[in-house]
Amino acid sequence: MGSITDVPGVEVGNASDKAGGTGCTVVLFRGGAVGGVDVRGGAPGTRETDLLRPENLAQTVHAFYLGGGSAYGLAGAEGVMQYLEEQKIGFDTGVGVVPIVPGAVLFDLPVGNPGARPDKKMGYKACMDAGPSNSEHGNAGAGTGASVGKLKGMQNAMKGGLGTASIAVGELFVGAIVAVNCLGDVIERNGSILAGLLSDDKKTFASTAESIKASYSLKKNLFSGNTTIGAIATNAKLDKAAANKVASMAHDGFARAINPIHTMFDGDTIFCGATGLITADTTTVGSLAAEVMAEAIRDAVKSAEGAYGLPSYKDILL
Repeated sequence: MGSITDVPGVEVGNASDKAGGTGCTVVLFRGGAVGGVDVRGGAPGTRETDLLRPENLAQTVHAFYLGGGSAYGLAGAEGVMQYLEEQKIGFDTGVGVVPIVPGAVLFDLPVGNPGARPDKKMGYKACMDAGPSNSEHGNAGAGTGASVGKLKGMQNAMKGGLGTASIAVGELFVGAIVAVNCLGDVIERNGSILAGLLSDDKKTFASTAESIKASYSLKKNLFSGNTTIGAIATNAKLDKAAANKVASMAHDGFARAINPIHTMFDGDTIFCGATGLITADTTTVGSLAAEVMAEAIRDAVKSAEGAYGLPSYKDILL
């Protein structure tokens, strides 16, 4: 279904530490974009999200940063800021520019080397990799160390990854990019499980939702490495309130493709960037955003390769 870079004015870059099991992804808007965000998960790791509230000053974002490494990985956004400052892209303060780079991170420390986290150098490298035709997915960028279906621990989990998709209706483009690292299962359109909690035989699915029901009375620590983070980009003309609404509606895509979602052990976050090239209805853009986000999630697990002892969709279902 295409890539988020199909949206005019959008560039994507990735930096991946395959040995360490982590990475970061940057979505660049060199010409700026009106930004919005919606944080739904109970354990988010974010930066600059307050700036995207409609009542606050900054009207333009210059990049979104998605990273692994839990809260440590937020350091990668500093590299994005350095790159944009060198390009003289940012909010004009009169004495220089300050790039507006909202970001979010996921928890991928259980795989690879837990001491490997995205840093300033990696964030800068992702910007150097950025381009208008970059559709890298699977074990890349923020999806490098991503995993799914972790209710019973990593021994029953599967490989997640980075996914992207786009849709065009006339002159309107809406694209999504997402790093899928959820507690729950990833669901196909017909309701079947694509990737998620494995049974002990490691060949069949156990269903996270049903397993939660069966163990409802147990007090368990489910925090074994979760959170799905992503971004919507569109060439529609939106104000900040509308961009926030589109980000909110895009969470419907999370709910269509991941079950369960928005748990206390996920930090699910979606950004929205609107480049303002054409006039479009907010509801239409939001509806397309939900559709394309669901497809990007499915692309993430279908594109992933088995790694770090975690089997992939290709290993189980193909």
